[in-house]
Amino acid sequence: MSAAPIGVLVMAYGGPSSLDEVGGYLADIRAGRPTPRRVAELVRERYRKIGGRSPLREISERQAAALEERLGRGSFRCFAGMRHWAPWIEEVVGSMSEAGVERAVGIVLAPHYSAMNTERYFAKVAEGLDLYRARTEFVFVESYHDSPELIEVLASRLRDGLARFEAGEPVHVVFSAHSLPARTLAEGDPYDGQLKETARLVASRAGLSDADWSWAYQSAGQSSEPWLGPDLREHLGELASRGVRRVVSLPVGFVADHVEVLYDIDVEARARAAELGMRLVRPDSLNLDPRFIEALARAVLARARRAGWLPEAGGT
Repeated sequence: MSAAPIGVLVMAYGGPSSLDEVGGYLADIRAGRPTPRRVAELVRERYRKIGGRSPLREISERQAAALEERLGRGSFRCFAGMRHWAPWIEEVVGSMSEAGVERAVGIVLAPHYSAMNTERYFAKVAEGLDLYRARTEFVFVESYHDSPELIEVLASRLRDGLARFEAGEPVHVVFSAHSLPARTLAEGDPYDGQLKETARLVASRAGLSDADWSWAYQSAGQSSEPWLGPDLREHLGELASRGVRRVVSLPVGFVADHVEVLYDIDVEARARAAELGMRLVRPDSLNLDPRFIEALARAVLARARRAGWLPEAGGT
């Protein structure tokens, strides 16, 4: 086995660092197609309400640094790349090659696999290898949705959220994740099943009964085709009609603060809950929690072992 460090490419969606970058960011997402002015202004307003920028790049880079520390500097080198903004995945792949990385594990900062989402990150790696004529050998972590470390840290966050209410108050938990077009179900994509498995495992770990929690999707796109549901805001209305007045919102599909959490839940969903006479709380995102970093480390180590780059066994 080579003594050279194993590379790790930690990948996230990306986001604008200022309001001035919103137009370019949307152009990247839309592959250069013009963005309707109404949509651009809507997105810009959302970023304005969360501080005028996305914190995702900074958090992702700090997660990559923490992962490198956990895995062992000298044995692993971790890099962070964004799918839709700088540092672009393709460019980071080129930098890894220039740094002499011969073997690398790619992992997306989204625990659940979807061909419509996860595979697009892997395609960006392939584009980078082609663009820079890089010879780095990549293997990928496809999902880690049932990682014991992930389940434990999410259950801990859930307990934190429940603790914000008075003891004995009835509280309902709503798990959520980013919606995708509904056709993914007909295509047999595992995304929906993996998400709901995570929710069931977290609920069980936190001691919830089936009646104590439910599922919703959020942050659906602007296209006219049907998207996976129920939509979080609509689901809150349905819960309110059943007499629910206290809600913990736990977005298990997201592992860091960004617009889908800081705006879609903290601003939009919370405002809808207030309209309905409900109190909604959201526990802190996973961000740099050591237990989440451990989940990433375990997934990377397992994939490197499967590739034959590390000896089988435990302990690391």
